[in-house]
Amino acid sequence: MLGFCTTGGQDMGMHVVCAQVTEEFLQYTKSQGNDLSTPAPYFSFPGLKPGDCWCLCAARWQEALEAGVAPPVVLEATHARALEACNLADLQKYRVIRN
Repeated sequence: MLGFCTTGGQDMGMHVVCAQVTEEFLQYTKSQGNDLSTPAPYFSFPGLKPGDCWCLCAARWQEALEAGVAPPVVLEATHARALEACNLADLQKYRVIRN
């Protein structure tokens, strides 16, 4: 079964944009202080590689869009709260179909 992004009271970053990460995005977010490519075993985090899907903070996806490095979005797995930080037309423009 394929997953989807969800959110709740403990999700301070609003991780609601389901993105298929790219090398450009991973480098960008690392330069912003959020290294998603390095494993963090303490948190059971394997690290991401290009092509992996991950629930991103809506604000970070928007920042990446403005920087020209927004990764593709799996729209059907993205939570509606993404619209609080992102424009639907932008999300649709970056839509990718997940197998």
